[in-house]
Amino acid sequence: MSNNMNRPPQGPPAGMPRRGPGGPPHMRIAEKPKDFKGSLKRLIGYLKPYGLKIFIVTVAAILSILFSIFSPLFLGRATNSIADSLSRNLPIDFPHLFRLLALTGTFYLLNAAFSYLQSYIMADVAQSFVYNLRCEVDEKLERVGLWFFDTNSHGDILSRVINDLDTVSMSIQMFLSQIITSAITLVGVLAIMLTLSPILTITVLITVPLTTYLTRFVAKRSQKLFKGQQKSLGELNGHIEEMYAGHKIVKLFSHEEKAIEDFCKLNEKLYDVGWKAQFLSGLMMPLTSIINNIGYVLVAVVGAFLSVTTGLTLGVIQAFLQYQRQFSQPIGQIANMTNIIQSTIAAAERVFMVLDEKEEEKDPEFPIEPNVVGNVCFSHVKFGYSPDKILIKDLNIDIKSGQMVAIVGPTGAGKTTLVNLLMRFYELDGGKITIDGVDIRHMRRRDLRRIFGMVLQDTWLFSGTIAQNIAYGKEHATMEEIVNAARMASADHFIRTLPEGYNTIIDEEASNISMGEKQLITIARAIMANPAILILDEATSSVDTRTEMLIQSGMKQLMKGRTSFVIAHRLSTIRDADLILVLNDGDIIETGTHEELLEKGGFYKKLYDSQFSA
Repeated sequence: MSNNMNRPPQGPPAGMPRRGPGGPPHMRIAEKPKDFKGSLKRLIGYLKPYGLKIFIVTVAAILSILFSIFSPLFLGRATNSIADSLSRNLPIDFPHLFRLLALTGTFYLLNAAFSYLQSYIMADVAQSFVYNLRCEVDEKLERVGLWFFDTNSHGDILSRVINDLDTVSMSIQMFLSQIITSAITLVGVLAIMLTLSPILTITVLITVPLTTYLTRFVAKRSQKLFKGQQKSLGELNGHIEEMYAGHKIVKLFSHEEKAIEDFCKLNEKLYDVGWKAQFLSGLMMPLTSIINNIGYVLVAVVGAFLSVTTGLTLGVIQAFLQYQRQFSQPIGQIANMTNIIQSTIAAAERVFMVLDEKEEEKDPEFPIEPNVVGNVCFSHVKFGYSPDKILIKDLNIDIKSGQMVAIVGPTGAGKTTLVNLLMRFYELDGGKITIDGVDIRHMRRRDLRRIFGMVLQDTWLFSGTIAQNIAYGKEHATMEEIVNAARMASADHFIRTLPEGYNTIIDEEASNISMGEKQLITIARAIMANPAILILDEATSSVDTRTEMLIQSGMKQLMKGRTSFVIAHRLSTIRDADLILVLNDGDIIETGTHEELLEKGGFYKKLYDSQFSA
């Protein structure tokens, strides 16, 4: 988007369906997300660039788990050594016992060291993964059309870019680390247990099907709840963003109670679905813990029986009890990760829906960069925000360089739509628009939008100094140029009355200056850009009559030699226009100068009389 614009014009009228350029009706956020398996597979696909690091993590996990697995063996041998000495009334072989304990301690230390290495590398993988995904989302938002922002709540978009990505970021490290560790632990412990006692191993495995069934049962039912939780969070964020952005309007119409009531409903909805999701998934840990304790008791009973009947040593039973814990722990971890996995996939699905959004048509491979003079032509233009409701049927306008063209008409007539099409925020359904004979579709959007300077009714300023906001219209602007632009816009006087002058910081909502002063700054920004073609959409609507006269004087200087499009509701501001286009229902019904249109006594005269008749 051009750096000399304030804010993109608004899209279709409220309540009208929207669609992307040349495509089907726009898919709204509330549409059914992709399946769990597909989203999980896609999320894993993003980890392919980190294959080497994940391999190192896997090796570290294997070594860590091996040292953890063999530690109980040496403890069992130590126990057998003590038991054997006591059963034979022999003195305990303390040197041998200490060697076994030292070896066990060394194994535990090595287990901790490799576990630390695994966690360190996995933290880097997780953060790099989310960093790249966040960059991809940001780049995607630059490529989607204006229709995406027109049809989706800003709060919900923010929720996807911030909350959902944070959810993925926090979960991915824990998930990857535990899934690798758990899988290797299960295989390693199972192998050791089979070498020690196949019968006790079967005893341990008896509880596995029950745990697996329970995990799948809960996961299947909690998946929908976690999707609903993420969706409700987006709706709540959207409401909060809208209420804070429009808090003055809420207070003006005394709608505080209604805003609080809506917030409470959305908050209650989020609480309800979140509580159910967390409660259901939270059942996994205590239920699997009960099953694991049952397995622990079974191992103790069967081990005691085998000790009596087959001479199974006490050390083996002790080691098996520890292995039973090690075997059940990863199963419990996987069960406990169910809620994390569900929440992560639900958040990832919402992010993927942004990444899958239809993009603007690509710029031409061999773009044309015209030497802009300012001739603009609309030739048989056809356009509708939805296929079943065409707003502009056959629009033809031929505007010469340097002309001031005023566009008037009732609300919803299509005035701002012309600007949307001229700036190529939306694509045509038919016909073409040319600038100096070059079809705008043959230009890069960046080059096209640099041609224009735009001042809208809705002002947009960013957090920073007044000087920085004015300089936004031109790279490397000098202070002298900034001051000159402010003088032309009649903004210099009020700026100098502020405590810090041009260095006054404008806060996020620009609430420390008036609406009129905001408008003057945005006009100064457009002047700074020195564009070839100007678009003024009710640029003086927020200023008083005296200031409007000053701005009009500055605008006349700015518009000299430039093609200008002026969208106006106050017809007093367009009396000097070279050409006035009167629109109604997307069609031009009258054209001419101010005097010519008054003489015709048609639609324009009725509009004029309605504003100035007593």
